[in-house]
Amino acid sequence: MSRDRGERSPRTFRSRGPRPGRTPGLRTLRGHRRLALATVLAAAFALTASGCVVVHGERVVVPNAARSEASRALTDFLDAYNKADKTYDRSQDADRVAGALADIDAGKLAAGHRNSPDGNAAHVPLTLTGATFTIPKKAGWPRWFVADAHANKGSGSAHWLLVFTRSGPDRVWAVSYLTILAAGDVPVFAKDKDGWAEPVPADDPALAVPPNGLGAAYASYLKSGGNTFAPGPHTSQWRATRQADAAKPGLARQYLDQPLTGGAYAPLGLRTADGGALVFFATHHFEKQTTAPGVNINIGDPNVKALLTGEVKQSLTEEFVSNQAVLDPARGQVKFLSRVQGLTGAKGE
Repeated sequence: MSRDRGERSPRTFRSRGPRPGRTPGLRTLRGHRRLALATVLAAAFALTASGCVVVHGERVVVPNAARSEASRALTDFLDAYNKADKTYDRSQDADRVAGALADIDAGKLAAGHRNSPDGNAAHVPLTLTGATFTIPKKAGWPRWFVADAHANKGSGSAHWLLVFTRSGPDRVWAVSYLTILAAGDVPVFAKDKDGWAEPVPADDPALAVPPNGLGAAYASYLKSGGNTFAPGPHTSQWRATRQADAAKPGLARQYLDQPLTGGAYAPLGLRTADGGALVFFATHHFEKQTTAPGVNINIGDPNVKALLTGEVKQSLTEEFVSNQAVLDPARGQVKFLSRVQGLTGAKGE
């Protein structure tokens, strides 16, 4: 809640009360009622003006954004994102991205700037059309909503889902998750009679894996396997690829996977009509290549070269941030719908 810096010093009101043996007069009672009413009205006005509404010490459950506000947020994001992509200038969209997308975006722009200091000669503005907004109804901050639109890049039938978050009343809307879903993969969300969606608690025990445990569960799965996640390109197939690449003549690969859960990396979920949830969560990944003496590591990716620190003598460690969208059921295996990963750093030793 904002503060009124220009307010005067508070006044002290004193009530002497009735004298012993006397009943308060009508004028005294009216005075007390007027004072009480004025106090209530002043408090209500202050809360409304500041954008915070409190009832019995708890914030009221409200829609996270008006639909017109969500539409403006999407337009503002696109304007900033396209300026940054055209110029490879991180400052152009720094306040419009957060969390996992901010890391992925920063890595892409930093590499692009080092490889093409004059800007992106291949820039094609991203356009998003037919946008719909799924806006949860909840109390307090942060607030968030999901935009679903079709893009002029990639498959025309694909759905681009952007998760907008706002951490406080003095902050602008920023995109923390961006995932691309195949046509038909967007689930039906549970909504109330006014069309507002239901957010899923981070520790919801009714789901196969609580949202705040998905990052750790995924890191554990990539290391040791298990039945938590359904087979697919981002689970069983990725593990198989890693195992095949782990040891080759003269070269060994090691992997480290970590959950990202704090602040703008917090997982966010929407209840689906079947009682499960669509959950967005982020993870951090490292891949280290180590060669035998006399064997060189060939770096063919110009983005790796652009982000490289140190000298590649015997090892190269690449760092990635990934954001995922999964269906988390009430029972059964978690199903991956999408995973977007970006290179964020590289180190030679």
